[in-house]
Amino acid sequence: MTETATPAPLAGGEHEVVRELAARFGNDAFVFQKTLDKVPTLWVPRAQVSEVLKYLRGLPKPYVMLYDLSAIDERLRTKRDGLPASDFTVFYHLMSLDRNSDVRIKVALSADDLSIPTARNIWPNADWYEREVWDLFGITFAGHPHLVRILLPRYWQGHPLRKDYPARATEFDPFILTADQQDMAQDALLFKPEEWGMQRSTGSEDYMFLNLGPNHPSAHGAFRIALQLDGEEIVDCVPDIGYHHRGAEKMAERQTWHSYIPYTDRIDYLGGVMNNLPYVMAVEQLAGITVPDRVNVIRIMMTELFRINSHLLFLGTYIIDTGAMTPIFFIFTDRQKVYDVIEAVTGFRMHPAWFRIGGVAHDLPKGWEQLVQNLLDWMPKRLKEYEKAALKNSILKARTRGVAQYNTDEALAWGTTGAGLRATGMAFDLRKARPYAGYENFDFEVPTGNNGDAYDRCLVRVEEIRQSLRIIEQCMKNMPAGPYKADHPLSVPPPKERTLQDIETLINHFVNVSWGPVMPAGEASMMIEGTKGLGGYYLTSDASTMSYRTRIRVPSFPHLQQIPSVIRGSMIPDLIVYLASIDFVMADVDR
Repeated sequence: MTETATPAPLAGGEHEVVRELAARFGNDAFVFQKTLDKVPTLWVPRAQVSEVLKYLRGLPKPYVMLYDLSAIDERLRTKRDGLPASDFTVFYHLMSLDRNSDVRIKVALSADDLSIPTARNIWPNADWYEREVWDLFGITFAGHPHLVRILLPRYWQGHPLRKDYPARATEFDPFILTADQQDMAQDALLFKPEEWGMQRSTGSEDYMFLNLGPNHPSAHGAFRIALQLDGEEIVDCVPDIGYHHRGAEKMAERQTWHSYIPYTDRIDYLGGVMNNLPYVMAVEQLAGITVPDRVNVIRIMMTELFRINSHLLFLGTYIIDTGAMTPIFFIFTDRQKVYDVIEAVTGFRMHPAWFRIGGVAHDLPKGWEQLVQNLLDWMPKRLKEYEKAALKNSILKARTRGVAQYNTDEALAWGTTGAGLRATGMAFDLRKARPYAGYENFDFEVPTGNNGDAYDRCLVRVEEIRQSLRIIEQCMKNMPAGPYKADHPLSVPPPKERTLQDIETLINHFVNVSWGPVMPAGEASMMIEGTKGLGGYYLTSDASTMSYRTRIRVPSFPHLQQIPSVIRGSMIPDLIVYLASIDFVMADVDR
């Protein structure tokens, strides 16, 4: 009688989801990859990826949200020990709120066969993510009904996030816009309803097609929606993005780890240093840096100041889009008071780029406590005035209650996070659910709504301003002593006095500032509760002074993708209110 060898357990068995997948598909179906962010990461054969994704979506504690989907061109990467052979890799980052945990699924593809099944039938928000991957990498998703460019113009040649695509304008021939090229560009902007499965007419009447944007005040940026209308009723619509695309992820491949920090400020340009936070924390994972307690508290205080400023601008524009004018002038006065604190601390206002790998640019200035206290004394009574003057106004309520309503399941299916999710009654805030940067040491509440409509999304954000003020007060009263940066060779620059006394420190300063620090090879990611919802960075280092791949997951991208499913059957004024209640930034969407 021959004994059957028991297969070795799959690496990563400390994770529940890894054990479940191994029990269902067998150990041989996966290759486990260890990452610095400790998200269980499994490589799956392409032939099985659809079945694996459906299994994860259908578990008793399901992975209900496709948090992110993107790709990486592996062809120039040298530090890939233990990983499956791959020219291009597609990855899926999935979230389970029941488990409060994630899983990352990867699929290796050969350069001569860049095709993978679509996941639109599992998560509807896979639609735009797959279009983005096709646009920037040239990877086809079999079964996708409309695989066309999404961030770049239809006439664009090539796929910019491939490693063989130039990263600088100086690497291209000089740009010349001929009359033929201009005509082609204009023709590419024409909306053709048939391409989107829309009919131009019924047997008795014609539909009207209307462009809202990309230059319209209620579009909140360079954003276009092509509307199919029956009178003023919206039969269907197609959001059109990409007018603000700057290639932020491509830029990261040509900037040092430090010099890329100012670029992060410009993603959600209302978020300021909150954009720095997930990036520098992901780099700190790569470097193995633990920051001092004082750094964490300073970072939290500054990000919450920017959360207040972003929410105030939302509130002012929201009220304008519902028909009132006066409050926005008062709100800009309040935003200036917040900026006064930010400027006193960082030296800048809108884009400080002030966080650093391992710390912040410099310590808090003398007298900062009084500036913060003045804001804490001022803001609460102003919020009460806004509630009395606008949010309790019967006209505003009539314009927003029950408008653009969706439930928790719909929000999760479309990848909606932040206030848009919490307005449905789901009390999920990453600062509470998965505390980072020391948020576990702070006392605050997670505001929620009940109806998931345009009105509740506003009320949630107003209450979040109060909670941010509460957090800032705790920062002020409990600011730890200690250094404002980590004592680590990859955290630059070191203290000036040490560079004048220690030759090794001087050399480290010179090399890291002029050339840039070399981050160890590996992968790391950081997710935060941003001003607009969940956002973060997923970094791949190949032991270089620059990132091999920087993936920026932004909250506004899936929020705009949800628009057609919510607004069909509504009126045009309801769409304006819905857009106002989303609180998006097109630089955040387009990157």
